[in-house]
Amino acid sequence: MYLIVGLGNPGEKYKNNRHNVGFQFIDYLIKKLNNQKSKVKNQNYNLKFKNEKRFSTFILHLTSNILLVKPLTFMNLSGQAVKQLVSRFKFHVSRDLIVVHDDLDIPLGKFKIQKGVGPKLHNGIESIEKALDTKDFWRVRIGVDNRINTDWIDGETYVLQNFKQKEKEVANQMFPKIYNQLKTLFLA
Repeated sequence: MYLIVGLGNPGEKYKNNRHNVGFQFIDYLIKKLNNQKSKVKNQNYNLKFKNEKRFSTFILHLTSNILLVKPLTFMNLSGQAVKQLVSRFKFHVSRDLIVVHDDLDIPLGKFKIQKGVGPKLHNGIESIEKALDTKDFWRVRIGVDNRINTDWIDGETYVLQNFKQKEKEVANQMFPKIYNQLKTLFLA
């Protein structure tokens, strides 16, 4: 079973932030798989998250081998929720855990799927690494950096701003590519 965790901050205020691209990808994944199921069986399954207060997460058992998660702990405390889920469901961290997150080290429009490699600084990833006492898990690093030298903004301020419309379109164009690569690597 795979645990796919999208990182972000809960609440409407943060919904369209660059920092929430992990949540946004998980939402894309649900729509994609829901559309595939409805085309096959001619019905809509309305896949929806369940609020699991004991794990501080929204959880969706997508299939018998995929668990989708959006932590409700805010980004900087994501490790608390992930550790509880890993322990409760007995996930093998280096094989089963896939964390989807924003990355300022990668330009907007690019992504990387890597194990044990992450951005220079990301509080959500740091929280997970500390909670699990390992860096050995898969990461989907989604590039969000679209800053230019003439209009430089510090990283923390930048990621907490909403995507501009054109940036959102670029991010949305990445999602099918990420899905296809994940499908090839893990979900086939």
